Amino acid sequence: MNIYTIIWIAGLVVALGGGIGIGYVWRKSVAKARANSMEAKAEKLMAETKTKCQELVLQAKEKAVQIMEEGKREERKIRQDMQSAQQRLERRETMFDQKLLEFQDKQTKLQEKIESVSKIKTEIEQLRDQEVQKLQAVANLTREEAKNILLVKVEEDSKSDLLGRVMKMEKEGAEFYEDKARTIIVNAIQRCASSHAAETTSTVVALPNDEMKGRIIGKEGRNIKAIEKLTGCELIIDETPEVITVSGFSPIRRQVAKLALEKLMEDGRIQPARIEEFVEKAKQDLALDIKKAGEEALYKMSITGIDPKLVGIIGRLKYRTSYGQNILNHSMEVGYLSGIIAAELGVDAAKAKKCGFFHDIGKSVDQETQGSHPEIGYAILKKFNMDEDLAQAALTHHLDKAYNIYSVIAKAADAISSSRVGARKDSYEQFVARLEELEKAAGGFPGIDKVYAIQAGREVRVFVKPNEIDDYAAYQLAKDIARKIEQELQYPGEIRITLIRETRVTEYAK
Repeated sequence: MNIYTIIWIAGLVVALGGGIGIGYVWRKSVAKARANSMEAKAEKLMAETKTKCQELVLQAKEKAVQIMEEGKREERKIRQDMQSAQQRLERRETMFDQKLLEFQDKQTKLQEKIESVSKIKTEIEQLRDQEVQKLQAVANLTREEAKNILLVKVEEDSKSDLLGRVMKMEKEGAEFYEDKARTIIVNAIQRCASSHAAETTSTVVALPNDEMKGRIIGKEGRNIKAIEKLTGCELIIDETPEVITVSGFSPIRRQVAKLALEKLMEDGRIQPARIEEFVEKAKQDLALDIKKAGEEALYKMSITGIDPKLVGIIGRLKYRTSYGQNILNHSMEVGYLSGIIAAELGVDAAKAKKCGFFHDIGKSVDQETQGSHPEIGYAILKKFNMDEDLAQAALTHHLDKAYNIYSVIAKAADAISSSRVGARKDSYEQFVARLEELEKAAGGFPGIDKVYAIQAGREVRVFVKPNEIDDYAAYQLAKDIARKIEQELQYPGEIRITLIRETRVTEYAK
């Protein structure tokens, strides 16, 4: 390394050191200037902050003084109000004390008057007792005896007037309500149309030919015996061409026998084994038909939400008759009539329709169950959790005492349906027996001369002895006869009691 290089390097080092020193000095001076500037700003901010704090303290003091002054003013006002209220309360207490004193004075005076009146009343009662004793002594009668004599005298004098008044009032009321009831019933009847074909206790089965009779009878009668044994019905085979009559009390059994015979004739193989098979099929088909009949009836009546088991019970009514009247058709008709009557009266028509429809539900099983059909119907409806009004309508539709208005409506609709011309069929013996019972019930009273049941038992005419029964007694006797008939006899509709009292005077001119 030569000297120049060393000198160059040394000069470079010196220059570098000088630059570093100069840069350090410059940076230090710049930093100092910045520091002086920040300190000045901070001092300025501090001064401004102190000024603002002083201003805020002064404002706060002024605000506090204002608040204290307002509080003092409100306190003075509250004290004034309290003093005013206290003064009013004191005045009211003073007035109350005055009123209380006045009330006590009045109460004292009233008590004195009550005691005075009680004393006067006691004196009056004593005077009245004395007068009564004097009158009893003069008349030689006790008070009760005189009272009884007076009542008897008044009753004798006013008997005819009272009777005329009572008869007039009852006649006017009866005419008004009879017209109203007649209007409602007529409207209900004319708005309800249903079939009234009477049914009997026999079913006719048509045959394709008379040869089929022999095949149904079978060898030594084994086929007909098997049919009668399995169905519980009697087959009547006579000379009537192409017809066999199935006789039996139960419509369901007759229908099973009819269906089985029709299936056997269609199959052609009539023998005991096939008879048993087709009888079972007929029972199954009948069960389906019963369910379908119940569903159709409920659909026509617009009744929903019924238990399926109860639907089957309803369907059984299709094969139940009463005096030749089909009970399912009768129940539907009673339901329609009940709804119409309820609508006229302004009550729930839907509930009345249900009460009318279910009133004879007990007849579906009354042949297999012990008890009357109203009791059975009530038990059935309660078992299926039906409404109490429906159950009571079924229980009371044959009783005089009804549960409520729905029971009365169902009873009236049942009477209308049962008493329609052609709705029911009575035998001649039953008809005569019913008329005899009616005449016997009406004739069991003293003073009756003759009794006649007319208009198919819808009216009873009673002739009384005029020398034994007066007008008032005749009026009462008609009521007694009506009550006895209601209690002792069963009949559809209503029976009119007409009592006739006739006085004949005969004299001869000579």
